[in-house]
Amino acid sequence: MITERPVRGRTPGEVERAAGAPPVEARRDRMTVLRAYLALTKPQIVELLLVTTVPTMMLAAGGWPDPLTFAIVLIGGGMAGGAASALNCYIDRDIDELMRRTKRRPLPAHQISPRSVLIFGLVLAVVSVVLMGAFTNWLATALTAASIFYYDVVYTLWLKRRTPANTFWGGVCGAAPVLIGWAAVTGDISAMAWALFAVVFFWQMPHFYALAVKYKDDYARAGVPMLPVVRSMKRVNLEILVYTVLTVVTSLVVWPLGHGIGPIYGVTAIVMGAVFLAEAIRLVYRTAAGNPVKPMRLFHLSITYLTVVFMAVAVDALIGG
Repeated sequence: MITERPVRGRTPGEVERAAGAPPVEARRDRMTVLRAYLALTKPQIVELLLVTTVPTMMLAAGGWPDPLTFAIVLIGGGMAGGAASALNCYIDRDIDELMRRTKRRPLPAHQISPRSVLIFGLVLAVVSVVLMGAFTNWLATALTAASIFYYDVVYTLWLKRRTPANTFWGGVCGAAPVLIGWAAVTGDISAMAWALFAVVFFWQMPHFYALAVKYKDDYARAGVPMLPVVRSMKRVNLEILVYTVLTVVTSLVVWPLGHGIGPIYGVTAIVMGAVFLAEAIRLVYRTAAGNPVKPMRLFHLSITYLTVVFMAVAVDALIGG
């Protein structure tokens, strides 16, 4: 094996500079900035959005959708989600500095300037909408633009800091990718699309309330009126239970609507719904009994629930229900 021979009497940095390579520190700085821009897009949230969008597109198409449409929705939808997240980071940079959960984000950590983040988010938003407009249809494009606007202006700028109902109304943009995916394939929004939208919409309350319970002190410090900050745990648990029931019931309503949904989805929705509901009841019971509350169990299970249920949608779509 041939390896590069070290140059005698020179440090590694001197060798790199002599060869015209950028210093190690410069490369590290660039990687730090690139990772910071990626973090602004909140990849885990984008991934979860696509978990619901892809199976919905498959169901709408009765199998694999047109490859171009599929690719454009993945790219454009991912960019739209990233744009909304980046702009959210720009708007919330003041409260992110006050919360332990968010103080390591790029803006509170001073890795990127606010101006750069604003430009980055706006460019992503414009490109995503242009891509959707050029390669899908007007309905999917309008929904994409509206979801970015709703999340950053209606939710982040207005509702989040003013009302404990922010999570409820913010659920609209979280469930919007289902409608976007369906509209991109079919050009319309059917009853099935609305039913799947409802599943994701109701799911967001127990999912996010569990997280808000965990970081209740953070939100209180930042002055954000999340439900666990301004209401009792009894009220929070009641809403968690109610919205978990609505999620499970709505997921079962999807089954008889047909359109390629078959027994695989039905059995999965029943089993996973029972597990999800059992964990919500467990949280309520532990709180009522005065035991230590462990809301993150419900939080992580909710992600598993949504992923498995929508995977069942995809499987039934492929085998034709």
